[in-house]
Amino acid sequence: MENIRITNTPYDDVFRTLLNDCSFLIIPVINEIFGEHYSGQEKIVFSPNEHFLNQQDGNEEERITDTNFKIEGRQTKKYHLECQSGIDNSMLVRFFEYDTQIALDEGEIKGNILTVTLPHSAVLFLRHHAAVPDTLKIRMETPGGNVEYDIRVMKSHQYMLEEIFEKNLLFLIPFYIFSHETRFEEYEKDKTKLVSLKEEYELIKNRLEELLHQGAISEYTRCTIIDMSNKVLEHIAAKYNSVKEGVKAVMGGKVLEYEAKTIKREGIREGIREGRREGIEQGENRLSLLIAKLMESNRSQDVIRAAQDKQYRNKLYEEYLIDNEK
Repeated sequence: MENIRITNTPYDDVFRTLLNDCSFLIIPVINEIFGEHYSGQEKIVFSPNEHFLNQQDGNEEERITDTNFKIEGRQTKKYHLECQSGIDNSMLVRFFEYDTQIALDEGEIKGNILTVTLPHSAVLFLRHHAAVPDTLKIRMETPGGNVEYDIRVMKSHQYMLEEIFEKNLLFLIPFYIFSHETRFEEYEKDKTKLVSLKEEYELIKNRLEELLHQGAISEYTRCTIIDMSNKVLEHIAAKYNSVKEGVKAVMGGKVLEYEAKTIKREGIREGIREGRREGIEQGENRLSLLIAKLMESNRSQDVIRAAQDKQYRNKLYEEYLIDNEK
């Protein structure tokens, strides 16, 4: 089989950023694709995206999935999701490679039986044509019989704004611009039509503000969705300046890196510094108490001095760590 090299797109990066920074947004997507009923309070446990596949020539080839994770609820299930801006002939091959490797990573051997569990797999299509089915299929013909499983398909074009907010599919908002892609040239030439596009994005911004005020999302999540929407817009409308600048003017400029993400990062760092300061104080108190007890029990000077030396070294080390966090 021909070795196909896959290049990540900016849309893959947006997909992964949303998953990493606002992972709870994927829960309603899973509910929609697989008919699950997760509440949103479940724990999401991400697995490494890098997999090394053995090739026929003995070498290993690294492949990176868009994401694979477990949702721990009443029962634990594994999921594998990919984001595709279009259909390519190698996609099903990649799904099979990824799914089997994900299964092997946690395979279990008992006696002479290897048990592997394939993940629930799905693909989000950002572009698609009418012939794209709602389900793709992988069939394996084995000596013990035929086995097949489905790859669920989610088509972002099918979701209008009202449905996105009704079903809490906020994860799809950065990709919503794909539903207007075929009309970019119209918007560029006709300012009246461009106004209608800007009005839709005004609605998106206002609905996100409402969710923020209701406490349904955080400021960080709101900023992430806006920033990722702008990133998608920069690439998909690169040749259409009026479309790009018009939507960005409504949604706001690049805010995430300079505001929300910086605030979050600094908060984490300050928390680490405070934690280490508390750790120093607690450690010093414990060692001081130990030294006092050693002296009360007339232990040898060597034992007492060793405890004092440890206290001094710990203090120097912890202060060094704190200084280097700044």
